[in-house]
Amino acid sequence: MSCLGNIIWFIFGGFLLGLEWLVAGVMCCLTIVGIPFGIQCFKFAELCFFPFGREIEYGGGAVSLLANIVWLIICGLPLATTAAIIGLVFFVTIIGIPFGIQCFKIAKLALMPFGAKVV
Repeated sequence: MSCLGNIIWFIFGGFLLGLEWLVAGVMCCLTIVGIPFGIQCFKFAELCFFPFGREIEYGGGAVSLLANIVWLIICGLPLATTAAIIGLVFFVTIIGIPFGIQCFKIAKLALMPFGAKVV
């Protein structure tokens, strides 16, 4: 079921979200200081393309907290806003609710990517 969900997801919103994460990663990698942020973007772009069958575990410490605060100011809010808006559109129909849940999972990840890992 997750294979079918990923295919439908990719067509109806996953491509847009994954592309947005890739663009953010390229923009972050333009500077030496932004390379760790860009690497996180590339890791989570794959999750945005195919999120079904995967979960996110949050952890980390003080360094992750500081990186998340900087991330939130630089890239986090636009990525989370896009995912939340697409999630709200999916919630309009009953069939779209599982896809909306995935969007909100990605929106939460967009706010706190450091210390998170995909399982």
